[in-house]
Amino acid sequence: MKIPSLPGFDPEAFNKYFKNAGWLMVARVGTIFIKMVVTAIIIPNYLGSSLNGELNYPLVLVSFFAAACALGMDSFVTRQLLQQPGKENTILGTAFRLRLVASIIALPLIYLTYLLICYYTPGPPAAPFQYIVIVSFVCLFQSVNIIDCFFQARVQGRYIMFIQVGANLLSALLKLALVFWQASVGWFVWALLLDAVFLAAGYLCYYELRGNRVINWRFDRSMAKHLLHYSWPLAFSSVAVILYMKIDQLMLDAYLGKAVFGVYDTVVKLSEGWYFIPMAIVTALFPAIMNARRDDPARYRRRLQHLYELMTVISTAIAVVTTLVAPFIYRMFYSAEYAAGAPVLTVHIWAGVFMFLYVATGQYLLAEGYTRISLARAVSGAVINVALNSWWIPEYGMIGAAYATLVTYASTALFIIFVPKTRAQGWLMLEALFFIPTIRRLVKR
Repeated sequence: MKIPSLPGFDPEAFNKYFKNAGWLMVARVGTIFIKMVVTAIIIPNYLGSSLNGELNYPLVLVSFFAAACALGMDSFVTRQLLQQPGKENTILGTAFRLRLVASIIALPLIYLTYLLICYYTPGPPAAPFQYIVIVSFVCLFQSVNIIDCFFQARVQGRYIMFIQVGANLLSALLKLALVFWQASVGWFVWALLLDAVFLAAGYLCYYELRGNRVINWRFDRSMAKHLLHYSWPLAFSSVAVILYMKIDQLMLDAYLGKAVFGVYDTVVKLSEGWYFIPMAIVTALFPAIMNARRDDPARYRRRLQHLYELMTVISTAIAVVTTLVAPFIYRMFYSAEYAAGAPVLTVHIWAGVFMFLYVATGQYLLAEGYTRISLARAVSGAVINVALNSWWIPEYGMIGAAYATLVTYASTALFIIFVPKTRAQGWLMLEALFFIPTIRRLVKR
């Protein structure tokens, strides 16, 4: 059966990239289904809102530093592997060493940040210090995930699917066993660390099974300088993105306590769980976009335009359906203490429309080398979100945090319209957001 191609992509090339996207989508669908059932429904109901907040607080705090430890290298390493396939061992070895060193440096900074939060917030954080220490080692294990870039560059999404679904199945089985044994929350914290261990082990095993050898990886000082020179804005961008995606949860805990944090965590999981879709699509199509940029500027523009349209259609459909079923989800799958999450989800889910477009335009900025523009829009989003949450959380609670997220995501997606060199792409994105190209095609018919 022939796969229908997306306008702007050659059918033969699209089939290749779509199949890779399909494997990535299977991986993400498998991952999201497992996580939705186990981590967003079963565990919160088992622990209750307060203990659910206690469990997820360390992961939220560590996520800021985990993003920094990745050094913004994933997309750039994939691009380097596409451009220099003969230097795979040097590129991977150098990137791995840099990320590992960054992770080691991050550990004491995580602990210092926690102590500062304890000192400056009115109440104690949702989780004790020992939970932060356990989860902090996620940063070390995620260094191995640089192997993901290798499979992406070779358009071998099926291996990513095997690794991610396998690791998440192991994680889900472990957590279900902990629920069955009525384990304390501390055991679930250890399970968070094991999530990273399972994933790293999966990448290493598949990489070796495909005839590659980690022992052949080499660190090269000039390659390190090259990677850091181009990726440092992306590293800071990643931190800023995580800041405006997660800071609302930490602020909710500081203002309203861990029970509210635990309820809001279910909203975030149900809403942001869909963000695997834009990541899978752009990851799979990035080689096609880069090739078009090199060979045919007009095709390059068309591919980006249709990418924005695709993102708008998918994200809007998700937002409409979720808005309609949110009350049913919380009545059917959650205990009464989580009921306040339903109206919050109906607001938070619409931020996904702008996040889909943010991810798509991020590929354009990366292709053009506009990493500092990526940094600027991420930082602006962080500033806006902190300001709005400081204002709206004390006033409106969880729903205020959701509206702050919506406004922040919209501002970051639309940021490129206000930069002269990216304004043309901004208008393409804005047209897609209002379905103007689709309406034009319908009128012509």
